[in-house]
Amino acid sequence: MNNQIIDIGVNLMHRSFNQDREKVVEKALANHVTPLIITGTSLRNSIDAARYAGRYPGKLYTTAGIHPHDAKNFNRETIVKLKELAGLPQVVAIGECGLDYNRDFSPRDVQRTWFTEQIRLAAKLDMPLFLHERDAFPDFTAILKEYAVPKAVVHCFTGSQSELEAYLEMGFYIGITGWICDERRGKHLRELVRMIPLDRLMIETDAPFLTPRDLKDKPSDGRNEPSFLPHILQTVARCLGRPAEEMASATTETAREFFGI
Repeated sequence: MNNQIIDIGVNLMHRSFNQDREKVVEKALANHVTPLIITGTSLRNSIDAARYAGRYPGKLYTTAGIHPHDAKNFNRETIVKLKELAGLPQVVAIGECGLDYNRDFSPRDVQRTWFTEQIRLAAKLDMPLFLHERDAFPDFTAILKEYAVPKAVVHCFTGSQSELEAYLEMGFYIGITGWICDERRGKHLRELVRMIPLDRLMIETDAPFLTPRDLKDKPSDGRNEPSFLPHILQTVARCLGRPAEEMASATTETAREFFGI
């Protein structure tokens, strides 16, 4: 398959890519995975991602935001700096932001406060939101319903049917990762993905995490890469009973429209 596909979520600034980041980008391009959208997860990470993406205009974009794990390090100055980053042409969304009650690396009240601030920033700038939710669905949706959210994608969706229905009802887009390739944990996703309209469906690797479990030639170090996105696309296509080429075109067009690239 030679169709272009977009990886909407890759943690390219992760330390596991420090030795070969350029090669990873080149390998992705060779596999028709382009452009890549780098995920910003902290202020430092978002700054580094924006700087790096600026070296590859049209090939790399990035989000700018604070992951709930890092919310404890957030302050008013952080919002100012995120707003500055959002003005750069390569920055296409606010996030990764949201709530994570699974690990509670930041206190829950702090998570809620700074999640709200990032929603307000996205609304003020009329930018999409790149969202994270884990074991926090009631609070997560309650907060989002309080604001005029422009556009939002629930990144790395792994939830239930009722949660998916709620997100779609709220007008959100859905990001599907290699979780769907896991015959144990991701089996339910193979059914649920059929409920997602093509104009709301996007795909991502979340590299270096979530390496597809059924990948034939697994990397020895276990690291996921954006070049593996075609494998995820093929799985999604089989679940929907559609040609991979059609799914590539649909998810690419949806991502372009959503991020304005």
